[in-house]
Amino acid sequence: MKKSFKYLFMLMIGCGVFVGCSDEDLDPTLQQSKDIDISVNTQNDLNAIINGAYNRMSLTDYYGRDYIILGEVFSDNTASNANSNRFVAEARMDLLPTSGVVESLWSRLYSVIGSANIVINSEGITGDQAAIDQIKGEAYVIRALAHFNLVQFYGQQNVNNGGLSAAGVPYVTAFRDETALFPGRNTVQEVRDMAYADLDMAKSLMGASAPVEYFSTYAASAIEARIANYFGDWQRSLDAAKTVIDSGQFSVVSEDAFLSTFSSDGGTNSIFEIAASDIDNEGINGLANIYQQGAYGDVVVLPNLAAIYDEGDVRGVSEYDPSTDYEAETVIGVDANGTLRNIGKYPSTAPYDDNIPVIRYEEVVLIYAEALLETSGDDSGDALDWLNMIPENRGAMSYDSASKDNILLERRKELAFEGFRFHDLARTMMDIPNPDPVLQTHEGPAYGSFNFALPIPAAEVDANSNVPQNAGYGE
Repeated sequence: MKKSFKYLFMLMIGCGVFVGCSDEDLDPTLQQSKDIDISVNTQNDLNAIINGAYNRMSLTDYYGRDYIILGEVFSDNTASNANSNRFVAEARMDLLPTSGVVESLWSRLYSVIGSANIVINSEGITGDQAAIDQIKGEAYVIRALAHFNLVQFYGQQNVNNGGLSAAGVPYVTAFRDETALFPGRNTVQEVRDMAYADLDMAKSLMGASAPVEYFSTYAASAIEARIANYFGDWQRSLDAAKTVIDSGQFSVVSEDAFLSTFSSDGGTNSIFEIAASDIDNEGINGLANIYQQGAYGDVVVLPNLAAIYDEGDVRGVSEYDPSTDYEAETVIGVDANGTLRNIGKYPSTAPYDDNIPVIRYEEVVLIYAEALLETSGDDSGDALDWLNMIPENRGAMSYDSASKDNILLERRKELAFEGFRFHDLARTMMDIPNPDPVLQTHEGPAYGSFNFALPIPAAEVDANSNVPQNAGYGE
């Protein structure tokens, strides 16, 4: 019997008819009789819903683990050692429309979008208008980011030279639209453009200052710079990154402070991060436990990545003893057996309370350097200055030129284990390197291969004929 419910339409975030929203009311449900219009009346109601959206972003099947890990195991940075049989099929890039991660990532992102749409489309809300506008602006950012993340993994832009005209994902802008219950897939270009429009709207509503666990106008500009970088919209990428840089609110952290920024909240380099606390975190199912030796510890570092760091680079390699209460000296640790692990990013275990950086200033600096290079038409001296700002603060050697290869190399060094590497290879139309045929089980697919995109979940395809399956995954 076919699984008949539709992930895109499991977005009923119920709030009781006669009471405002509470945390218990924020999970998707199929109870279509619940009346959102009556329930969402006040600024406090909007706060509850937007906090539900942020909470969903923190869960294991989104930024709490899977979105980030897929970006690493699909690349030449990491592999799965099958210690607990997690991320084995993912590391082989051998996924099916019925694979758990395929379904859970899709449904989680659309549930986040559902929360955002309730906030965006709410009317007649009582409360402080500036605060209401801020919440709505945050919802627009969330909607843009979630759709971009969906198209990164499910869009066909990197398959068979699909490009911007290829099938993307449905861009859902209403919580429950009775006139469009079965939306089709927007093109990749449409997804990109609607995300840009959402970010523009967000910036018109929000303020420049917000706690680091909430979106601000500068966070919206940083996301815009990231999206534009991915699609090669270089002038837009340059302008958006410059907005963040010119704010003067952020800085590249020093070599001495670098590791501590991953174990403390809200550093000077943090633009937006996912909140975690000792009582609200993903526990053993989060990032720390999948990277570090322990109950899981499935995702290990490939030697090829460890080898690219200069001696003395705080992001590089040092020995450690996992049986002791060690303090990481570098991001990558090598144990007595020669196993390489990420121990410096997302380091805390029990209670797993590290915030998860989503947008760091260092990424914006590298986006700016790349955009300067692409818009200058040559090896821009300005691009070199911005590029070298990172290694100069990591104990690493500076570059002699701001070439595309050097910028991508520095992105790989700086952003390792944060989910960027696969997307950098895809957006630059590169084959995935295969430097370790023993550990790296996906064997390095060539650019354009079908598995540069995930399959659409079988449940979605079965329920909605307007969402065709991706190339290579059958009907």
